[in-house]
Amino acid sequence: MSEAVSALNGASFAGLARVEETGLGGMITLRGDFASAAFRAAVKTATGGDLPDTRRIAFGDRGAVAWMSPDELLLLVDYAEAAAVTASLARDLAGEHHMAVNVSDARACFTVNGASAREVIAKVAPVDLAPGQFAPGDFRRTRFAQVAGAFWLDEADVFHIVCFRSVAAYMFNLLSTAAHPQARVGVYS
Repeated sequence: MSEAVSALNGASFAGLARVEETGLGGMITLRGDFASAAFRAAVKTATGGDLPDTRRIAFGDRGAVAWMSPDELLLLVDYAEAAAVTASLARDLAGEHHMAVNVSDARACFTVNGASAREVIAKVAPVDLAPGQFAPGDFRRTRFAQVAGAFWLDEADVFHIVCFRSVAAYMFNLLSTAAHPQARVGVYS
């Protein structure tokens, strides 16, 4: 069997902010009834985290849980464990209306960090990123110019981005262009 590789093999760019493809990440799309005790318990077992509030991400000791829609979550787990976690969810939710799909190999992950990271993201995503409007733990599904993606901000002021693997090169080039040293706007500085 061949070894899994990330979309861009760890590509990075340093400018107004550092843009980096972060490699393989375990991701599971989970749909179901958030009010169900069995659903909540399955999420807790899978990640160690609780269901997040709307447009938020919650962290547990085995992963994270991101709100995608009123009936959809994105579970972030170790890449090597994603298949086993998906199988465990299927067992834990047997008899419950749900869908659990390992989408790890269909996604690419990036980080954007540095003093101008908010500006870089704001140039390409229609989200209010002003401090106080978008804080650590906030999560959004949105567009990055021409492609769909999702992102969140962690406690260290690092933005994490997830997109389809098929548009990884586009996303990297888009973020790198927005982070070019001569592209400073200064809206958040």
